[in-house]
Amino acid sequence: MSARDYGQMSMRELFGLEAESQAEVLTAGLLDLERAPGSAAALERCMRAAHSLKGAARIVDLRGAVTVAHEMEDAFVAAQHGRLTLDAAIIDAMLRGVDLLLTMARAGEGAAANADTDAPAQAFVQLLQAAVQRGTAPVVMDAAPAPTPAPSDATAEGERILRVTAHNLDRLLALAGESRVESRWIKPFADALLRSKRLHQEIGRDLDALREALPRLADEEGPGHVAYASLRNRLQQAQHELVQRLAELETHDRRAESLSSRLYDEALACRMRPFRDGTAGFPRMVRDLGKSLGKSVRLELAGDATPVDRDILERLEAPLTHLLRNAVDHGIELPDDRRAAGKPVEGVVVLHAAHSGGMLQVTVADDGHGVDCERLRAAVVSRGLAVADMAAQFSEAELLEFLFLPGFTMKPTVSEISGRGVGLDVVQDTLRQVRGSVRIASEPGRGTRFVLKLPLTLSVVRALIVQVGGEPYGLPLAYVDRVMRVGADSLRLLEGRQHVDLDGAPLGLVPAHQVLGLSAGASDPDSTPVIVVGDAHGRYGLVVERLLGEHELVVQALDPRLGKIKDISAGALMTDGTPLLIVDVEDLIHSVRKLVSAGQLQRLGTVAAPAARRKRVLVVDDSLTVRELERKLLDGHGYEVEVAVDGIDGWNAMRTQPFDLVVTDVDMPRLDGIELVRRLKADPALRALPVMIVSYKDREEDRRRGLDAGADYYLAKGSFQDRALLDAVVDLIGEA
Repeated sequence: MSARDYGQMSMRELFGLEAESQAEVLTAGLLDLERAPGSAAALERCMRAAHSLKGAARIVDLRGAVTVAHEMEDAFVAAQHGRLTLDAAIIDAMLRGVDLLLTMARAGEGAAANADTDAPAQAFVQLLQAAVQRGTAPVVMDAAPAPTPAPSDATAEGERILRVTAHNLDRLLALAGESRVESRWIKPFADALLRSKRLHQEIGRDLDALREALPRLADEEGPGHVAYASLRNRLQQAQHELVQRLAELETHDRRAESLSSRLYDEALACRMRPFRDGTAGFPRMVRDLGKSLGKSVRLELAGDATPVDRDILERLEAPLTHLLRNAVDHGIELPDDRRAAGKPVEGVVVLHAAHSGGMLQVTVADDGHGVDCERLRAAVVSRGLAVADMAAQFSEAELLEFLFLPGFTMKPTVSEISGRGVGLDVVQDTLRQVRGSVRIASEPGRGTRFVLKLPLTLSVVRALIVQVGGEPYGLPLAYVDRVMRVGADSLRLLEGRQHVDLDGAPLGLVPAHQVLGLSAGASDPDSTPVIVVGDAHGRYGLVVERLLGEHELVVQALDPRLGKIKDISAGALMTDGTPLLIVDVEDLIHSVRKLVSAGQLQRLGTVAAPAARRKRVLVVDDSLTVRELERKLLDGHGYEVEVAVDGIDGWNAMRTQPFDLVVTDVDMPRLDGIELVRRLKADPALRALPVMIVSYKDREEDRRRGLDAGADYYLAKGSFQDRALLDAVVDLIGEA
């Protein structure tokens, strides 16, 4: 966050930021002190944090917070001098004090909010004093207190830390990605110059052959020879100049590509945060949950410096919270049971993060009793998920998969923590949303381990590029089972649907163009590409026209005003600058199932006859995603579509090409949509051309302004999931 951003915040808001930062220090230090009451380093950190909070609270005149922080600071100082033992009761009271400070920091401004903190502060003082009365025995200190620097805007290496908005980071990464794409345009240009160089050489050889064929050109005194020599000399000069420029261009190409790659890598690194940023509250949560269940549990963090994409880190919070609570509740035994098993009374849950095989791997493991597979087998049978004979044949791995079913629980009773059937299915669904997966392993008496695998970043996706309806689409490789080619002789009919044999079972074939609402493109019937996709409920063979290879795509989020686009998750640019849409495979599978259940799947080779002349529509919009979505939607329903990137581009297009309809946005650079409509309606040759305005401004005055300018239709909509746009086009110019 910049100094300007801080300057726009009130003092109470600034205190809230500091309170959150210092609360993390206090919580971590108190948990360390619970295990090692004499830790000088932990006492020093906690004392400094309490002292800083006391001073900050005094500045904003928050009396209750001053009282709480002061009492905590005194307790830490007493412990530092050996006058106080920080036992479990005192640690509990201190942690409540941390919670109270955060509550006070988040309270509103004014005297009323200040007065509301006095009573809780006094209650905390009494609670702490009561705990201290039982902990006044001296404590043996370890090494001398090591001074810990107060939190600042610097890292351990002295680098400053600035806060930047997520929008700015996303925009920076998008621009870096575009720069990377643009830098690769130089290579085709250099290849064209190489072809020009070869052409010059061929011309030189032809001139020499012409000289040999015409004897008069060889006469050094004749005019023909002089002209030939002059031409040959100029050609050599042109060749020399071309070679020099080509060498300079190749050098520039290498530098530009290197610079753009480094820029992109640095921009991508800005999105990464250490894993610890998303785990600050977990140690306290595990400790408190264990105490509420009568268990002694601690959380061990490993790999907390592992860089993680901030979006993935945010989405990991809910599944990790569930898995940690699951480990404490289901995995860790009660103290008496652990003693009987020869284990330490204190249970341990490990949360570990690391990069592995180009993926982020997060492990949640406990040293509890593990999963009772026979009890799980009985639960599967009792819930009617399998008959007893079948369940008896399940392997351990197959049994453990039942834990991920919706509503499945092994708890016989419902509590505040578990037993409601809201379980591991939520974890699995959340991970699938970020192209991740989860596996479970258990060892009786030794514990249970959940291994989560996720992409390192959501900003880049490795995708299989395919052609559907003549357009490129990206399928994330995480969802692609395999790629195969099928010929017409391998097709089979089963219950009226086309299939091919795969691994000894029928694989249903689905035309991708039908699912995406596009016109069928040309393909080779003797070698049709099929992409195998699916989930736990079944697989499908997605039939495409061509395979365009694997590419690393920089994900560009769609305009949020569009809402959720059916079967599409994001946009991207190919290395040659061609825009494409990234398919939401899970949504696509849902669309496939709807077509199958309705019996509407087309057979391969079944293509509607094209119309004699398709009606032409000009789409004018400065947003790439909106422009492409409108184009694909209209093209998929038979219209021939041209696009323009702004009002001036659209004005030039409609004056040079014939169109049946213009669809335009309002807010555009150089020439907005309203002025574009006015120009069109003022031109005698164009005034009869229908114009539709598609805008996200749905106020009545905006609509009136567009219609007054001469628009024939004004459509305000926030999503392209319905048929409003197509119906409006049909109303104006009829079917394609």
